[in-house]
Amino acid sequence: MENMSPETLITILTIVVPGISIVLGTLTPAIVESKVALKALDGMIRQPEIAGDARTTMIIAMALLESTAIYVLLVLLILIFANPILDRFFPAVGGESLLLLFNV
Repeated sequence: MENMSPETLITILTIVVPGISIVLGTLTPAIVESKVALKALDGMIRQPEIAGDARTTMIIAMALLESTAIYVLLVLLILIFANPILDRFFPAVGGESLLLLFNV
């Protein structure tokens, strides 16, 4: 790594870090969604008369959790494809610095 230029190091880090972050940012809501579903089903089994209310609450909670994962995806896609740090190191290309990296 000591032979690597700073531009290459920054470019690699701005691709690898969002890649790892998207795994963690989508895995966490998925785990919490499964816990929400488990608790809601547990409540429906214990008290069948509140199944409709519990189902509605579960769906709203899962939608909010899924929107968190979508926001993580949105922010990380912006960091990957519209990264201002890459534009600092590759100003001649403009907004297409990632294409320069992959020689496309």
